[in-house]
Formats: sequence, structure tokens, C-alpha cells
Amino acid sequence: MPRGKPAGVPCVQLDADLRCRLFGRPERPDCCAGLQPGPEMCGTDREHALRWLGQLERDTAPASR
Repeated sequence: MPRGKPAGVPCVQLDADLRCRLFGRPERPDCCAGLQPGPEMCGTDREHALRWLGQLERDTAPASR
């Protein structure tokens, strides 16, 4: 996504199984490659991980003008 991904919008690079089509490829964005999953992020289920990622998006969103 040339101008970034809006919060709450799934990445266009996710396949039908919600797996990244660019994983391990050089064109994968640095922000994605630098995101390292762990217990704090993943929790015990998908819902926890989505809440964590949603909060990360809100915390890092550019300030509105």
C-alpha cells in the first residue's frame, strides 16, 4: 500500500488464510519485518492479537491536523 495502511483495514498482502504474501521477501515493508510476535502480542488467541495490533495502530497513528 504505497501510502501506508489505514488503521482497521486489513493489509492487501494477506491471503485468504490471513497469511502475508510477502513474508520472507525483500519487498516486505520494514515495519512488518520488524514486528516480532511474542506472548505479549499474541496472547492465547487471535482476538487478543487483533486487539494488541489495533492498539499499536492507534498508538502510532500520525496526529491529525
